Amino acid sequence: MRILKQLFDKNKNWAERMKESDKDFFLNLSKQQKPEYLWIGCSDSRVPANQIVDMLPGQIFVHRNIANIVVHTDLNSLSVIQYAVEVLKVKHIIVCGHYGCGGIQAAMENKDHGLIDNWLRNVKDVYRYHQNKLDAIINEKEKLDKLCELNVIEQVSNVCHTTIVQNAWKTGQELSVHGWIYNIEDGILRDLDVCITGLDEISTTYRVV
Repeated sequence: MRILKQLFDKNKNWAERMKESDKDFFLNLSKQQKPEYLWIGCSDSRVPANQIVDMLPGQIFVHRNIANIVVHTDLNSLSVIQYAVEVLKVKHIIVCGHYGCGGIQAAMENKDHGLIDNWLRNVKDVYRYHQNKLDAIINEKEKLDKLCELNVIEQVSNVCHTTIVQNAWKTGQELSVHGWIYNIEDGILRDLDVCITGLDEISTTYRVV
């Protein structure tokens, strides 16, 4: 089927419901975009950013990829971060992973998954950094959950190591970077108690003076 009619029908129904609750919703939305949040999450279809935090279109700027990874060679994520920080002036960057992540699971396996293995090398690096701690966990689900958490924490650091974020802090821009994780089994977010708000909170090795 070349035209997915059911999706167009759902779109019309959704648009009508939005206008019923606020007749000027789309008119106002079209005039500006001023979200306070950048969400960096996983591409997993079960983890939709807006719905999880119950926000409407226009309230959260979103970037998603397999296993919510941020690396210094990925111009896609760096461009999103730059636009969010320098143009939209977001106040919060949220890196949100989720338990049961298929990308993290694949990174734990010694199998050939094709092209994606090159991307997941970044997660394997996280495993290597924490190998003693992870190998001490016998239960495979607990090990997967722990790597999901450690990956989020690593990506928070990677966000903070960008020149984009550091330059914002240097100029006094209000900006916090958070690490969260989502539980698909109950729909609840968990704060990983990682929140970085300035240059003095990152390693001198990565600071751009």
